Amino acid sequence: RGTMYAHASEGCLHVRPVLNLRQEKDVHTMREIAEEAFAMVREYKGSHSGEHGDGLVRSEFNEPMFGSRLARAFEEVKDRFDPNGLYNPGKVVRPPKFDDRNLFRYGPGYHGEPIKTQFDWSPYPGVGGGIQGAVEMCNNNGACRKLTGGVMCPSYRVTRDERDVTRGRANSLRLAITGQLGSAALIADEMAETMKLCVSCKACRRECPTGVDMARMKIEVQAARAAKFELSLHDKLVGFLPHYAPHASRWHHVFNMRDRSPFLRKASQTVARFASRRSLPKWRKDTYRDRSDWRYPTAEENTAAREIVLFADTFNRYFERENLDDALSVLVAGGYRVYAPQPPDPDDRPLCCGRTFLSVGLVEEARREMQRTMDALAPYVTRGIPIVGLEPGCLLTFRDELPALFKGAVADSLAANAFLFEEFLAREHQAGNLNLSLGSLSKKALLHGHCHQKAFNAMGAVETTLRLIPKLSVEPIDSSCCGMAGSFGYDEETIDVSLKMGELSLLPAVRRADADAIIVADGTSCRHQIHDGSQREALHVARVLKMSLEAVQ
Repeated sequence: RGTMYAHASEGCLHVRPVLNLRQEKDVHTMREIAEEAFAMVREYKGSHSGEHGDGLVRSEFNEPMFGSRLARAFEEVKDRFDPNGLYNPGKVVRPPKFDDRNLFRYGPGYHGEPIKTQFDWSPYPGVGGGIQGAVEMCNNNGACRKLTGGVMCPSYRVTRDERDVTRGRANSLRLAITGQLGSAALIADEMAETMKLCVSCKACRRECPTGVDMARMKIEVQAARAAKFELSLHDKLVGFLPHYAPHASRWHHVFNMRDRSPFLRKASQTVARFASRRSLPKWRKDTYRDRSDWRYPTAEENTAAREIVLFADTFNRYFERENLDDALSVLVAGGYRVYAPQPPDPDDRPLCCGRTFLSVGLVEEARREMQRTMDALAPYVTRGIPIVGLEPGCLLTFRDELPALFKGAVADSLAANAFLFEEFLAREHQAGNLNLSLGSLSKKALLHGHCHQKAFNAMGAVETTLRLIPKLSVEPIDSSCCGMAGSFGYDEETIDVSLKMGELSLLPAVRRADADAIIVADGTSCRHQIHDGSQREALHVARVLKMSLEAVQ
C-alpha cells in the first residue's frame, strides 16, 4: 500500500509506501524499494536527488551515482570548509546507512504506552486500538505549514508557531503516546495548550498527503481530559446546548438580554468565558417545528413523489429557522415528499447529531445523541431514503465520526445516505431528476465554503447548485477557515486568533464586495463571523434558491 500525491501538471507522481518502520521486516522492505528505485534511476540516466536534497536518506547513494573520484572530491571540499565535521555530519559525505534504526524516530525500544480511545482506529497499527499508527502517519513533510491556498492549517497561518500546526500537534501526540513526555502527558495542561488553537477544520484529513486527522485526535485528547477533570462552565454550556435549547427558546427574551447589556456581556465573559466583544446567536421564539412522519404537500396525488428526510439541526432550528423553511420550500417545489424524523419519545426534545458534545470531549453523551437519531432515522435509511441536512458541521458528522463510533448496518446506511442540501440537489441535477423552475438573479454571489464542506469535497456541489440560477455569477472566495469554528470564536481565550483568521482573506473579500452582491455561506458560524466582521448578512444556499423561485412568481 502507499499514498500518492503529485505535481500533476508536470507528470510527476510521488508514491510513499505505507511501511511500519518499527518492524524489522518493513525496514528491509524499505531498503529493497530504495535500491530498486535507485537502479531504475541510474538505468534511465536520472538523478536520485532533487528538490529535497540528499540528507540522511539519499546520501548513501551518492558514491554509486557520482563515482568514487567525485565522492572523494566532495569529502575534500567538506573537510576544507568544516575540518571538525561540525555542520550536518553524515550528510552528503561519509553517510551512515539510511536504514540504521538508531537514526529513526522509531528507534530500538520504541513502543506505545497503553491508552484508552473512543473512536475506531483499527485501520492503523499500534496502541489505543490503532491511534498510535494514525498519529505516526505524520511523516513531517510540512504541507501543513503552507500559508496560502486550501485551508490547512488556519491556526498556524495566524501564529506561525510550530506548536500550532498539524505536524507539531502530531509530534506532541506521538511523544506523549510513546511515553517520551512522561506519565499522563496526554491529559497534561501542556497538551491541552497544544490542541487549544486547533479549530477542528478537518482540512488535514483531506490536504495532508498522509491524511492525518487531527480533528478526531483532538477529540480523543479532550475526552481523556474530560474523564479526569471537571469541565468548565463554558464547555458545559457549549456541549449541552441541544438539551437546554428548547427552554432557552421559550425564555428567549431573557437569554437575549446578554448582548444588550454591557454588564451581562462582561459577566458572561468572567463567569463562562464568552468574550464580551462577541455577540451571541439570537434565540428565536418562533423556532422551526416539524411533525412526525408528516407528508409535506408535494406532488399531485397521482404522481410518484420522490421521498427524502429533512434533518433539522439544532442551530438552524433555534437561531435561523428561515434556512429550514426555505430549504423545505425548494424541496417541495422540486416535487419531493419530505419527511420530518422525530425522536422515539414524541414528548422528547428534537433530534441532534451530537456535534456539540464531541467538540468538548463528551463522547459518551455524543453517542447517546447519535443513538437517538439513528433510532429515528433507521426506518428511512434502511429503505435508502436520503437524509438531507443544511449545517455542514452537523450533517457530515453522520459520515465521519458516527461510523467511527458505531458499527452495524444502520450506521453504515446512515453514512451512505446522508447528504448536504446542495449535495443532494447537485446529484439530482446530474442524474436529470431535478425539476425546479428558477428565476433569474442578475447578481454576483461570493461563495465562502465551510471547512467541512471543503474537507469532504462538497464545494463543487455548492457551485453546481448556485449555477442552476440563471444570470447568477458565482465567485468562490479563496479563504481558509472563517475563524469562528463552532464555539472557538466565542471563547475569550481564543477570540483574538479567531478574528485574525477571519482577516486573513475572508473578511477583506467580503468588505470589497459590491453592496448588491450576495454573500453565500452554508455554515452558521461562518455567517456569524461574516456579520460580526463586516456587518454583511451571509445567506445559506437554500435561501438563495428560494429567492430564485420567488423571482419566477
